[in-house]
Amino acid sequence: MPSASSEIGTIVTGKTGAYVGRFAPSPTGPLHFGSLLAAVASYLQARTSDGRWLIRVEDIDPPREQAGATTLILTALERYGFEWDGPVTYQSASRDAHDEAVAKLCDLDVAYCCGCSRRDLATASHGPLGLIYPGNCRNGSDAEDIAIRVRTTDRVMGFDDRLQGRQSQRLESESGDFVVRRRDGLIAYQLAVVVDDHLQGVTEIVRGIDLMDSTPRQLWLQQLLGYREPAYVHIPVAVNAYGQKLSKSHGAGAVSLDSARESLVAALTVLGQAPPPELAEASVSDIWAWARENWDIGVLRGRTEIAVGDIPLARAGACPAA
Repeated sequence: MPSASSEIGTIVTGKTGAYVGRFAPSPTGPLHFGSLLAAVASYLQARTSDGRWLIRVEDIDPPREQAGATTLILTALERYGFEWDGPVTYQSASRDAHDEAVAKLCDLDVAYCCGCSRRDLATASHGPLGLIYPGNCRNGSDAEDIAIRVRTTDRVMGFDDRLQGRQSQRLESESGDFVVRRRDGLIAYQLAVVVDDHLQGVTEIVRGIDLMDSTPRQLWLQQLLGYREPAYVHIPVAVNAYGQKLSKSHGAGAVSLDSARESLVAALTVLGQAPPPELAEASVSDIWAWARENWDIGVLRGRTEIAVGDIPLARAGACPAA
């Protein structure tokens, strides 16, 4: 099978027709409870669909990476009983494929060089998605230090999310042309995730609702590059007592390696699966067996956030913001 390779990993094109899911952590810190929820949901979706579940480390932003984080994440996943199919792959392994995709977008005249600095964009309008690029460089740029942007249109980009229903954006007016290769030469997340999901034949993407606003941009790239569109499932975000997303930026600590059973039951509870109290005394393998037998992602339909409430997150490793 064709693949994109490097010394640190290989991303191989997946088979068509079969369910393929994935969990794609960024090595910016250890696994925290919010990420554990996404891992559990994506894993159970794959296993109850008789599908494959892949682990892909999204290591394309070295300035944000934390030394040793990949090892910490993989160790936690192993301790929690996750079993993935095939070797762990690394997003940096497919840099050649990313560059080929950028070149194709430029050849199609749907991408262009942008020399705008932050100062140049200081007065640009902002919307719910952030800065709306005003199109300064659509007709060319003679700057030496450039990014590559993709042209957008204002036609509605819509998709049906399995949990959140119909979603849509008008990219040109809501976000403007967006970057696919940064000024520092690094590939932007939006392009990398689209290329790698295509290479691995991912058929359904299960992730947090905080990434849902990125989906129309990813759909736009899939259409431009001629890729098959996967299905999307955006689970509600778990929030702490302050209404803040459980994340590293809001004080979420690493999940405990010594309380995997308690943490898994807590995750299933937050995900609305109502595990029986006695499950907390079961083995990790028995907890997974119960979860596969009883998994129902539909109970989360229409929910955008989940307050963790009385879930014992201190034992699961997540700490409230200071």
